[in-house]
Formats: sequence, C-alpha cells, structure tokens
Amino acid sequence: MAVYTEVGDDELNAFIDTYDIGRVTSCKGIAEGVENTNYLLKTDRNDFILTLYEKRVDRKDLPFFINLMEHLAASNIACPTPVKDRKGRILRELAGRPCALISFLQGMWVRRPRPDHCAELGKAMANLHLASLKFDGARVNSLSLKDWRPLFEQSKLQADSVQAGLADEIEQELNRLETQWPQGLPQGIIHADLFPNNVFFIGDKLSGIIDYYFACTDALVYDIAICLNAWCFEHDGSFNITKARAMLNAYQAVRPLSKAEFDALPLMARGASLRFLLTRLYDWLNTPAGAMVKPHDPLEYLRYLRFHKHIESASEYGLDL
Repeated sequence: MAVYTEVGDDELNAFIDTYDIGRVTSCKGIAEGVENTNYLLKTDRNDFILTLYEKRVDRKDLPFFINLMEHLAASNIACPTPVKDRKGRILRELAGRPCALISFLQGMWVRRPRPDHCAELGKAMANLHLASLKFDGARVNSLSLKDWRPLFEQSKLQADSVQAGLADEIEQELNRLETQWPQGLPQGIIHADLFPNNVFFIGDKLSGIIDYYFACTDALVYDIAICLNAWCFEHDGSFNITKARAMLNAYQAVRPLSKAEFDALPLMARGASLRFLLTRLYDWLNTPAGAMVKPHDPLEYLRYLRFHKHIESASEYGLDL
C-alpha cells in the first residue's frame, strides 16, 4: 500500500481543525500510487484527499502543481481542486511532510479500458492541453530525454540480471533517440502520467483526471505517446488498434495535430516506452524486499518499445491526419 508516512489521530484532528470542512469521521490510506502518501479523508460534510508529498517530489515544484490544478478547475477541466484552510493556505505541513488537502472526485478507474473509454480520454486530454496553453506557469520535465541516460547509468550494471542483453538494447535505443528526437513541436503543459488509474469514470463517461505531480512543460504529442502505451496494449502485450484509433481521433477532433506532430508520434512512442522502462527498471532493482510498494515490471515496457520500433507512420496507430 502506498502509505509511506503515518499520521496520528491527534495530529490529524488538530490539522483538520484549521479548516472549515467539518469533523473527521474516517481517514484511510489509499493503496493506489507510488510517489506520495494519500489518505481518503471523510468528514461529516464531504470527502477529501489528503496528500503528503514524499521525497521524490521537489518542494519547489509544489506551487506549480497547486496553481495548475486551480487553473484547470477554473477552466472546467474535471480535476481535483485544492482546499484552503481558514487562513487561505493550501500548502501545509503534516507529520514532517509538505501536504495539501484536495477535493474528492467521484468515479472509478477502469481496469480494462474499452474503445469508448479511450475516446473519452482522447477528448479530455485534448481539452486539458488547450486549457494549459492559457496557464502562465511552467515546469521543466524532470524525466525528459536528457535525464534518461543518467537514469540508465544507475541501473546499467544490473540490467542484465532482469533480462539478458537488456543493457545493450537500452544503450542502442538511447543512442538513436538522442540523435533523432524531434525538435520544435507544439509545447504546453502535459500531464505526463495519464495511466488508467489516474482517470476516473462514472459509467462510460469520464468524470475526472487526478495526480498532476508529473505535470510539466513539454511537447503535447508526448502526452499522447504516453497514453498509447498506457491504454492501447492488452494484458497479453498485443496492441489494440481499435482503442488507439478511438483515442487519437477523439483527440484530433478537439485539437488537430500538426503534420510535424503526426510524423513525430512513432518516435515519441518509443521515447515514452523507454522513459517508463527506465524508471521501472530503477525501482525494480532498488525497492527493498518487504517494501509496502510493489514495483512494476519493467519488461512490459520493453515489449512496447519493441513494438513501436516497427511503426513507420502514425497512420499505423489508426490516426487519420
């Protein structure tokens, strides 16, 4: 379970007393997520999420994340809204960690997305990108192309213990991406972590997008590439072009892609595969035995990477320019 920091009852009640949200009726750790400690907090008035930001989140980035969520909520993007205490503060400290209280979004994430779910995601992602263009904040992507090689160097010597030849395969892919990575593509704020467990649905309709703690300024089409991996592969590793077509064309209907973005998508998908392969590989090798968080299998993203290597055009994903 992703609860790294425990909060005592007396400490929690004293903290909540500084808000005008009612009396605490329950507070339960949330198993989803691997970066921060999250609690589902219930009061006699409403439900909230209490997030304690752990060491992998840089404190100096927190105002950006908070301001972005406020901007998106004001732009009618369904996302969590930060809650202010009686003194107007959003960012606080609890149990020795920076923290924030945010509104609770109704809905559930879908374990096996269908094409209609993917279409809803495509439309919502496009609207998020358009709304972000009017946001005056910016944040450098801390896991962009320039960060992948240093991350790989931390796992390189042990990579072949996960699969024989893995280190050499990653090295070759890094060499290619570093020389061919597209430049000059339309930029904006991307979510950068739009996995199914960060997208809520009520029935078939998308009810909200959560967890903006990887959000950053980058090529908008890179967000699409991340979603191709996260939403359009089946559990057996096969690529579902029906899901991809639904997602991509729903996005395109809201925010049409440029010719340069269309051409860049296959290489962007390879880069997105490598980025998550590298972070998963690091976590796989460095998560202590018995830890409460189970690391994800890095080889899943190696299979995705190998698939994208054979894609020559975005039309092979089902995208119509």
